[in-house]
Amino acid sequence: MGKPRGGEKDRKKERYYQAAKKHGYRSRSAYKLRQIAKKHNLLQGVDKVLELCCSPGGWTQVLREIDPGLRIVAVDLSPMPPIQDVKFILGDITSPEIIETIEVAIEGAVDLVLSDCSPKVSGTWSLDAVRQIYLAEHTIELALRLLTKNGKVLTKVFQGQGFQEFLKSTRTKFKSVKLVKPEASRSTSAEIYLVAKGPIRKNIG
Repeated sequence: MGKPRGGEKDRKKERYYQAAKKHGYRSRSAYKLRQIAKKHNLLQGVDKVLELCCSPGGWTQVLREIDPGLRIVAVDLSPMPPIQDVKFILGDITSPEIIETIEVAIEGAVDLVLSDCSPKVSGTWSLDAVRQIYLAEHTIELALRLLTKNGKVLTKVFQGQGFQEFLKSTRTKFKSVKLVKPEASRSTSAEIYLVAKGPIRKNIG
């Protein structure tokens, strides 16, 4: 991918970076979740949340800020500085052992699964896109396994190789699927967020 022209990307990045510092958020991406949650009523009817790839904790901060009563289990390969009343699990979300640990920690089912997962950047766009789709697919698999009947999932996905196939597959597994791009996301970025509600296929009773 070529380098985008103009400075709009950099100005937006700097604006949200400065805002995050001012308001004490651990990452700029906190604003993406705030905007999606507000516009799409993401937290309506939600009591328990599973957050994947949570570190450094910007999204976790937003969850706690919007609804202090939420029960949150957060998972990442990298350590996350503690946030009050958040259960943190250090590990790989694709590991069967970590999935078992998650199931124990959530104590039942969850109302919302969040994923802002990105692969470690290799510098090769086609490879990074495929790796990101894999993480998004894994998020959907976990959501189908762990969500309540009317649960929701929000996952980041790259619009690259495999994206259309992923979207088509997800639409067969949820009653409602839509794509959203928050204002805090750069217009030149290939990332977009998928919001799916009402799992059709589930592995829990």
